Amino acid sequence: MTFTPLPESAAWRHVGAQDGFETVFFRAAASGYVVDGHTAAVEAGEIWAVHFTLEVDEHWVTRQCHVHSWSATGERELLLSHDPAGRWRIDGVLAPALDGCLDVDLESSACTNMLPVRRAALPELQTMSAPAAYVRVPDLAVERLEQTYLRLASDDGIRFEYRAARFEVLCELQFADDGLVREYPDIAIRIP
Repeated sequence: MTFTPLPESAAWRHVGAQDGFETVFFRAAASGYVVDGHTAAVEAGEIWAVHFTLEVDEHWVTRQCHVHSWSATGERELLLSHDPAGRWRIDGVLAPALDGCLDVDLESSACTNMLPVRRAALPELQTMSAPAAYVRVPDLAVERLEQTYLRLASDDGIRFEYRAARFEVLCELQFADDGLVREYPDIAIRIP
């Protein structure tokens, strides 16, 4: 599976439990990409906003993610880093529970689902495990999230069965040719 180049920017409208919007801007870096993103939403009557800067290497492995959130409960900041030996740090403190994770998955972002998909380039009907450092919004709590992606056979686009048992999520994600989520049921729809 080969993807077309990333656009300069992309946007999603939140659907379902959240009402809001996500925007991201991509730029090539010396050894990978930098993704600058913003997302804001209203969820269960609570308003929150998040800014993130995600750095990945040339293999789409997360190297660092800086997250800043705002809500009525306060302002928070988080720095996740992942070294070449596979160790994660949360604000500089080793986090062994995240060992083996290659990605950051932001609760507020449809964009971060692209990371394992772009990295693996799975053939149809193949499954991959993609545990991630999952960042909650708006409190920025971090936990390990076990998830899998099964590439589905399809004549009309790139589709994956996504499973995150911890949240009882089993759904079909549709991706565009550039490897970005086009539709995440009950979560987000890419615009345009």
